[in-house]
Amino acid sequence: MVEPKLSDSKQRPVRRDTDKEVLSTRGIYLLPNLFTSAALFAGFYAIVQAMNSNFEQSAIAIFIAMVMDGLDGRVARMTNTTSAFGAEYDSLSDMVSFGVAPAIIMYTWALQPMKKLGWIAAFIYCACAALRLARFNTKLDDPFQDKRYFQGLPSPASAALLAGFVWVAYEYNVTGREIFFGVLQMKWMAWGLTIFAALSMVSDLRFYSGKDINLKQSVPFVAVLAIMLAFVLVSYSPPEVLFTVVLVYGLSGYYLWAKSYFGKNNKSSKEIS
Repeated sequence: MVEPKLSDSKQRPVRRDTDKEVLSTRGIYLLPNLFTSAALFAGFYAIVQAMNSNFEQSAIAIFIAMVMDGLDGRVARMTNTTSAFGAEYDSLSDMVSFGVAPAIIMYTWALQPMKKLGWIAAFIYCACAALRLARFNTKLDDPFQDKRYFQGLPSPASAALLAGFVWVAYEYNVTGREIFFGVLQMKWMAWGLTIFAALSMVSDLRFYSGKDINLKQSVPFVAVLAIMLAFVLVSYSPPEVLFTVVLVYGLSGYYLWAKSYFGKNNKSSKEIS
């Protein structure tokens, strides 16, 4: 007698139980997830400090989360401890540290007096960060994806752009309610930067990823001097230097697009002539 086939609804619980058994047997890798947890903690700490109006500490926490997020993936690849759990955990950590935290920081610092326009801008940024992370996760295994470039501004860079802006303003004792020359209001500058960062994340612009850099290869002596100079500049004036670097990186995607667009037009015009 032929046994009837189980339906999909009856097969799925068995698969979930199997996944749980595998996870409980193998466990999770500690080292890369420690860095991910540190990034998550820094993002949550940034939210708490923003709610307490300690904007300098919240901005610094975002940059710390950015460093931790950059280390966890590299540590996992170097130690051969990559896992599906680590990838999902990293994505959720990024959503808190680079999606929710920067939106709350910018809202509490400058956007709150704008009422609906303020929280709408903060929500747009938060939603775009979620979309950016979802698109990134779906293209991890895409063989046609150029690993040298990101599609859209990475969420850590976008978060650093907002946090760096707040940090620089705090350094010069400029509040989010400041008005320059009786016309230029800081809240509108913050609103425009928030929308710019949000739309850049979900755009199709290319941003250099740095994944083609091999840390195991030898480099010229000049490269070591350049790294030392970078450390000196950052230590001399962290807010201005970090914000400038992130701003240049945020504009680099638009530069590459303009270079490609006008290059094609010039080439087509020469062929016509």
